[in-house]
Amino acid sequence: MIGPWLLGVAGAVILVEVLVLAIWTRRLAKGGQALALMVTTQRALVQADLQRLQATLEETRRLWAPYRRALRWLRHPLVAALLASFWRRWRAA
Repeated sequence: MIGPWLLGVAGAVILVEVLVLAIWTRRLAKGGQALALMVTTQRALVQADLQRLQATLEETRRLWAPYRRALRWLRHPLVAALLASFWRRWRAA
């Protein structure tokens, strides 16, 4: 006689668990959609920043193009040593 009652109670508990699981699943799905929307928005902002950075770098390259040879000479280690020598002599004098 107690068996059918236990079966009914177990079925009710299982239904409550399924209901709670459905509620949690719905909340997780909504949170996932909100997160996906936020990631998409942030990705668009990052892409816009990258395009602006690339445009700025290209403009910098274009503006420094006439000075490329002089900069290459100035970065040479012997030129740096010569300038350091001049600096030391100037400070000593």
